[in-house]
Amino acid sequence: MKISTKGRYGLTIMMELAARTGEGPTSLKSIAERNQLSEHYLEQLIAPLRNAGLVKSIRGAYGGYILAGDPATMTAGDVIRVLEGPISPVDFTEEDDPAKRDLWLRIRDSIANVLDSTTLKDLITFEDQEKKDSYMFYI
Repeated sequence: MKISTKGRYGLTIMMELAARTGEGPTSLKSIAERNQLSEHYLEQLIAPLRNAGLVKSIRGAYGGYILAGDPATMTAGDVIRVLEGPISPVDFTEEDDPAKRDLWLRIRDSIANVLDSTTLKDLITFEDQEKKDSYMFYI
């Protein structure tokens, strides 16, 4: 399964909003500028996220978007499914070889497990342990 720019940029939007929880609305323009992305493209992605109830829009001069829930309970899987559709490594039919079918199902379930067990809070508080460990050798 390959996550497209829709999924990747959508996750970027959601992480930006999660990082600013409690600070009021964030504009797509500011998210686009901080991440060097197209504001127009982000506008196309925010609508399905809003329709799915993951974000709320705030109108007005100081408007923008906020998360509709707690970053500790919203998952990467929530975002990816809204923007990419169902998680499936391949389209398979009932006629597929049972061994291959089982493989595809196990791959699908593994991907879903990772996405569904990774919250937005996990993503915004992530520390690269490898970098942290290598930094200790240079002290």
